[in-house]
Amino acid sequence: MSAADRRFEPLGGRTVYEGRIIALRIERFRFPDGEEVEREIVRHQGAVGVLAHDDADLFLVRQPREAIGDPDFLEIPAGRLDVEGEAPIDAAKRELAEEIGKAAATWEPIRDYVSSVGIMDEVMHLFHASDLSDAHAKAEDNERIEIVRWPLADLDGAIAATRDAKTLISLQWLKVGGAGG
Repeated sequence: MSAADRRFEPLGGRTVYEGRIIALRIERFRFPDGEEVEREIVRHQGAVGVLAHDDADLFLVRQPREAIGDPDFLEIPAGRLDVEGEAPIDAAKRELAEEIGKAAATWEPIRDYVSSVGIMDEVMHLFHASDLSDAHAKAEDNERIEIVRWPLADLDGAIAATRDAKTLISLQWLKVGGAGG
């Protein structure tokens, strides 16, 4: 099958649910051979994740992730692009301050990726933050976050301790020489 055969034309759709974080849409598409298909698509404004560390420790967080039934999920600080017009790097800076009370003098993009391409349009933007200092920002009232300082020398242990995609991508990036290594 050629690339031309895989092209499609959006025909429109309808929203069947609109919540605070996501919208569920039923979308229709037409392919060059005339076939029309219907897809359930979760629309999400995107998110950021921050791999932050000083000379000795990674800064991770543990928090409940009810969707998977885990009260102590280990991950990098992260959050939604929920401020209108906010650039991903600015959201990352905000989330770092809100979740672990830190700012960073040095920022580097790690990569952007699509988290679940078969059903969702969410793009996750990952950043590396170093040269940390204390910062203050108001966290969301309902967040139950424990800050975890993980020894930078035990990167393999951090990788083994998480199942989170954004965290695994970021930690593997650091392990293979990210941050100029």
